[in-house]
Amino acid sequence: MGANTAENTNRRLKAVLEVLTEGVWTDEKLNAGAVLGEAIARVPLNEFERELLSGGIPRGHKTLTTATAKLVKAGWLVKGRAGWTITEDGQRATVAFADPAAFAAALDAGTPVPADTPLPSAPAGKPAAKAAPKATKVAEKVAGKAAKLVEEAVAPVAKAVRKRKSADNGTATPPATQTPAAAEAPAVSVETIDQPEAVAVAGDFNVLLGAPANWAPQYDESQMELDLVDQLWKIAADLPAGTYSFKIALNRSWDVNFGAFGAFDGANHEVHHSGGQLVIHYDHRTRDIVFA
Repeated sequence: MGANTAENTNRRLKAVLEVLTEGVWTDEKLNAGAVLGEAIARVPLNEFERELLSGGIPRGHKTLTTATAKLVKAGWLVKGRAGWTITEDGQRATVAFADPAAFAAALDAGTPVPADTPLPSAPAGKPAAKAAPKATKVAEKVAGKAAKLVEEAVAPVAKAVRKRKSADNGTATPPATQTPAAAEAPAVSVETIDQPEAVAVAGDFNVLLGAPANWAPQYDESQMELDLVDQLWKIAADLPAGTYSFKIALNRSWDVNFGAFGAFDGANHEVHHSGGQLVIHYDHRTRDIVFA
């Protein structure tokens, strides 16, 4: 099972480069979440890889996200705040190491791409200029697959929460046995869901919160606090007027992060702030944020 997962991950890493190369042909920019979603669509998760980890992310998805660091180390992929970019060596790697086994061996051994390897070219009869109108549909299809993966990951967690709440309601004291005072007292419902160990607002204003650096989810100053009553993670900060960008990062790393519309590794959240206190709420049930 472990060897199969390793093999699948290497095949998905190759698919990541292939998806990004296709984006170069059509001049279409895909966010990291869409690229990962398409790679997994091409190499589906097996039963072991579909098991949910903390935060409701499938094991195979997290393994792939972590493994993309190999592509960066090899010089085939560049990760930036605006998204992922494939290098020319990354494009050539899909040609030089076309066989999945050869690709995995080259990646693990740090084998450089032969200098005489040509760049891959778009399929005959589909030049970039003609493919551009279709690119939007391709991007929408890829983004849809990524969204479906997140939805499938969240569904079992939501189902477990509903089941636990039903069980709690079934063991509650029947109204007939309550005292008059208790019957008149307003009920307070505290919903409990599976929460990550830590949630950070990682963005371009972390230094204003006292952190040593921006875009660094590991620092205490960037961490949000969980309100046990409404199950929302919250942080408040006094910030100068301006436009700020950030993402929600779980467990003090970038392995699992959510951007705009709750998309995994999606586009940055942006807020136009008039100055003063800014309060950010993160709802782990929807993977999105609201401003208060």
